[in-house]
Amino acid sequence: MRAGKPLGVGCLGAGPVVQTIHLPTLAHMPELFAPVSIMDVNAGLAASVAGSARARHTTSLEGLLADPDVDVVAVCSPQQFHAAQVVAAMRAGKKAILCEKPFATSADEASKIAKASAETGVPVVVGAMHVFDPAWIAVQQAWGDFPARVRSVRSSIVLPMNDRFEDWATQVVGRQPLNFAMPGDTTPELIRQIFHGLILGLAVHDLPLVRTFLPDHAGLEVLSARQLVPFGYVIGAKAGERAVQLVGAMHGHGESYWELEAIADDTVLHIRFTPSFVHAGSAVATLRGADGSARQFGPYGYNGYVGEWRALHAAAQGESRGIPGPSALIDDLGFVLDVTAKAAARAIGDLA
Repeated sequence: MRAGKPLGVGCLGAGPVVQTIHLPTLAHMPELFAPVSIMDVNAGLAASVAGSARARHTTSLEGLLADPDVDVVAVCSPQQFHAAQVVAAMRAGKKAILCEKPFATSADEASKIAKASAETGVPVVVGAMHVFDPAWIAVQQAWGDFPARVRSVRSSIVLPMNDRFEDWATQVVGRQPLNFAMPGDTTPELIRQIFHGLILGLAVHDLPLVRTFLPDHAGLEVLSARQLVPFGYVIGAKAGERAVQLVGAMHGHGESYWELEAIADDTVLHIRFTPSFVHAGSAVATLRGADGSARQFGPYGYNGYVGEWRALHAAAQGESRGIPGPSALIDDLGFVLDVTAKAAARAIGDLA
């Protein structure tokens, strides 16, 4: 790491997430970061995105990791490559890794990342942006024993298709059209694949937050699970005595509705998040009491994207306070995979 200079960033992947989220976020903090290398297996895409960021480009993981100007790595490739690339970046001696969610697709992969982090001392920050949203952080610091008293929790994510907000964020190059066409025969394996995509593609954003209110999440029981067309889910569950509802849908009009709600006998927490790809400040969190009182947290001047990059900068400097450690990340992933497997099993059972 070069003293007194911004940390050099290497991005693995040059798709819409890099173009519309990470590069615009880095542009807001030039004193902390500078994009220096963009890697993508599509050479033309890598060159185009790198050109707009005034960075170098490469088509190989090895090429990016060998670049001495790359201090930190953002893993933004398809999820099946995340774990191997995170470990490779750690072994290459980089200062810190930001990995898009999910950072692994199995417990075995997550364990390999934790082992590599322990051996190399390189921290990993998972890009679950709402974990780093200043409104979420502020309300956590103020709610006292509220999580222990919660009786129900609901996550609702209802958004337009990504391209609507992507096009507002930047001019996307190389975007592949989404195809939600379903094959004629619905088999158990297809249902498992569908729920894998639904949970790890959309619900995953807020499942770490949901887990905060579920001390008995290991005993999660999925009571109902339905796929929504063209892309969405409705899942009803319980964890111990606590009710859980997960709703997610993507649609063709412009309305967005991204909320998290947790309810206790005397207090309701309500958080409304800005949509993905929108660089417009933080969420707003409100704690309402049965007596009519209300405490509001936010909006703050920055969002969770900025928050996660600030956390990465701190991690690269050896400051890990407020950053979920490997064990917490493994627990979060375990919860995500548990929800995925149980929702698919319930949907398969209902089909039978």
